[in-house]
Amino acid sequence: MAHEIRKVAVIGAGVLGTQIAVQAAHFGYEVSTYDPDQGSFARAHQDLTSVLDRAVGTPLFTPDEWGETAKKVRLCADLEEALSQADLVIEAVTEDLELKRDVFHRVDALSPPEALLATNSSSIPISKIESATTRPERCLNMHFYFPVLGTNMVDVMGGTKTLPEVTEAGKAWVRSVGCLPLVVNKEILGFCFNRIWRAVKREALHMWAGGFVDFRDVDRGWMIFTGMNQGPFGLMDNVGLDVVYNIELVYYNESKDPKDYPPAALREMIEEKKLGRKTGKGFYTYPDPEYSKPDFLKP
Repeated sequence: MAHEIRKVAVIGAGVLGTQIAVQAAHFGYEVSTYDPDQGSFARAHQDLTSVLDRAVGTPLFTPDEWGETAKKVRLCADLEEALSQADLVIEAVTEDLELKRDVFHRVDALSPPEALLATNSSSIPISKIESATTRPERCLNMHFYFPVLGTNMVDVMGGTKTLPEVTEAGKAWVRSVGCLPLVVNKEILGFCFNRIWRAVKREALHMWAGGFVDFRDVDRGWMIFTGMNQGPFGLMDNVGLDVVYNIELVYYNESKDPKDYPPAALREMIEEKKLGRKTGKGFYTYPDPEYSKPDFLKP
């Protein structure tokens, strides 16, 4: 089965959904996007504009290219309009299994029968979502990181019925948008690099919530050791602390290990609407977080 991808629909226009949509448009794909919050794309686009100059790898576009390419993304008023001609659909909604299953069910009914359906989930295997569709053989995980920051890699994993040629088509498409596919050969919660990052994140949260260290020093150590311009807590702020909390719950619900349960201190921040960059306050204050200042790593 040769599957040509020309038109891409991204469902969910938060920070990552917006990046994926603009990235696909940058590489010549016709892109439509839908989010029930019709202002989401504009807010995410504006927020991401402010971080383009902080890339740690090789960003896929300059700030000028980002702005111009974003104009090519077609913002749709309803889901059916976004999906009607899609060859590839990428779901990028909140990390909630039942929500994702509901979205996949609706997407399956409205998309062309040959379309591939991918989830950008940060942790949930497609095997837990695929049965919400009539085409489990065309479903896969396709987890992006932060291309705006130069993190140009994507976890790719199939489900219980994903056809090998669907996985190959997914890998080829990831390469076509300037990213390296990190292929998972056998299902595992958290995929490839994201599972490694999650181990770092869990330990960082435990050390902070337990009062063992100041979160800034964790970030300082990480930044010095890796050469990155932000540490685990800065990265979590960029993801969104509500998203981080939900991801941790996915791991806990799988293992039932109390050590996997996200700390209460993180939940308290969420209840106070301290969600990170998107609300202006998380571990750091935005748009000018402490870690971006010249003296953050001074002896």
